[in-house]
Amino acid sequence: QVQLVQSGGGLVQAGDSLRLSCAASGRTFSTTGMGWFRQAPGKEREFVSAINWSDGSTYYGDSVKGRFTISRDAAKNTVYLQMNSLKPEDTAVYYCAAKLLGSIWSATSYAYWGQGTQVTVSS
Repeated sequence: QVQLVQSGGGLVQAGDSLRLSCAASGRTFSTTGMGWFRQAPGKEREFVSAINWSDGSTYYGDSVKGRFTISRDAAKNTVYLQMNSLKPEDTAVYYCAAKLLGSIWSATSYAYWGQGTQVTVSS
């Protein structure tokens, strides 16, 4: 089992920045990467970003590319999502997730999920 504990989030104004954190514990050696997804009310869960452990490659959804940055502190088993130039359409519950096998873009590849954290961006 892998446990993921998220922190960060909150209410900000458009143009502001936020950083989300996701601390992993347990059998983290079984995972191949970490991703961030988000879900707004009435919408499907959306891929935001991910990072592969093997080569450090990073991936971003089109809606956040150039504004969000994913990074990892291996010593702390923690992944961060730095969110800059936030927009009202970024408002959602954000989830981190640990990936086992499969496509990095698909939520079905992620076996363990954090508790979710609300990000609200006011205009």
